[in-house]
Amino acid sequence: MSRTPYRNGRGLFLGAVLGAVVGYFAGRALGNPAWGIILGTLAGAAILYRVNPGSRGRR
Repeated sequence: MSRTPYRNGRGLFLGAVLGAVVGYFAGRALGNPAWGIILGTLAGAAILYRVNPGSRGRR
């Protein structure tokens, strides 16, 4: 019985955008906003992809 993993594009996009904004300000405080944006995008997308699965019945 194989269950296909649910892909959450909305959470992935929202996490990337919010992570980039938060990462920019964190990176600016630490001296390098570009690295903050990159790392914030990756972290935010990964977190919201798992935390906010959305409704599964919607296509």
